[in-house]
Amino acid sequence: MQQIMDFFTENDCFARHCGIELIELKPGHAKAKMDIQPFHMNGAKTVQGGAIFTLADFTFAAAVNSQGRLAMAINTSISFFKPTLDGTLYAEAEELSISHKLGYYQINITDMNQQLVAQFQGTAYRKQKPILTETME
Repeated sequence: MQQIMDFFTENDCFARHCGIELIELKPGHAKAKMDIQPFHMNGAKTVQGGAIFTLADFTFAAAVNSQGRLAMAINTSISFFKPTLDGTLYAEAEELSISHKLGYYQINITDMNQQLVAQFQGTAYRKQKPILTETME
């Protein structure tokens, strides 16, 4: 599991650029955090929806690939419930259903006070190809 966690930490340049950190990974589950920076803010001085989506999408990707097979999103949606002004956001992904070809996940995005900020749902197509190559194992 550590190799998959390292894979995401080292290879997702956009998540790293956004300041997202993967803090937990186990089969079908992932948790990440993002410390809010000035560049995450929109014109209304709240965290931009795209930043929240990126945190959720990264966490979704880690969870769906935690089984060791390469998986790619085929459908996602997000609902926003509460604005965030500062602090740290957390995303936690849980596997709701998995089959040979598809995985369905729900990701809750919360603030430092464990208030629900947004909820993301994602479906991924699971390929036969392993996430790690032989050289990484």
